[in-house]
Amino acid sequence: MKSNGLLMALIGGLAFVIFAVVLANAYKFKYKISSTINVTGNAKKNFESDIVKWSASFNRKSMDLSVASEQLKQDRDLVRQFLEQQGINPQEIVFNAVNINREFSYHSDGQGNSYNTFTGYNLSQNVTVESKDLDKVDNASREISALISQGIELSSNSPNYYFSKLEDLKLELISQASENAKQRASNIATEAGSSLGDLVKADLGIFQITGQNDNEEYSYGGAFNTTARNKTANITVRASYTAR
Repeated sequence: MKSNGLLMALIGGLAFVIFAVVLANAYKFKYKISSTINVTGNAKKNFESDIVKWSASFNRKSMDLSVASEQLKQDRDLVRQFLEQQGINPQEIVFNAVNINREFSYHSDGQGNSYNTFTGYNLSQNVTVESKDLDKVDNASREISALISQGIELSSNSPNYYFSKLEDLKLELISQASENAKQRASNIATEAGSSLGDLVKADLGIFQITGQNDNEEYSYGGAFNTTARNKTANITVRASYTAR
């Protein structure tokens, strides 16, 4: 009986030790999983666009198609001449195909019958300039309204600005945002009396380009400003690190 009691006591003691070890390991595992530092790194950079794209349209209307076509050709020559006088490279001046519309005016008589009357041919054409000489194109877009005094029915659009090294800029900012996230996580670990461990997870935020010094809001899908010559690029990186 004493032997059996001793055996049961040994088994009970061993079971208690095993339970204690399992419990300790479970707690250690839980602590390890929960000991992560989540941070968001940020990087931004101001830059100037190096490509400008500008367009304008002009049109002529006549009852005679050949007359309207000849007038539009004369306008096209004046527009080209003006742009070249502004110092724009002729190879950067592109005229799109002529658009021809037959226009009508609609009427109704006293009996409620409707009919239309042909009012002429309306011919229109767009001119586009894409260049890396931003100053010349900017100046031309402002001054081209002077052609209106020569009888040209012209409408000028605002220039749009782009950056040819956008992919390089993205990679640079991703690197800076990642380093910023790591530095923030390291500061948190140090202040908590710990040290920074391995990177567990990293997610790239949306790339945003806004006008410099503009009160322009970020968008869910990413802002991409084309109206400002001087811009600001911004990106975030969300990262999780273990703490030792």
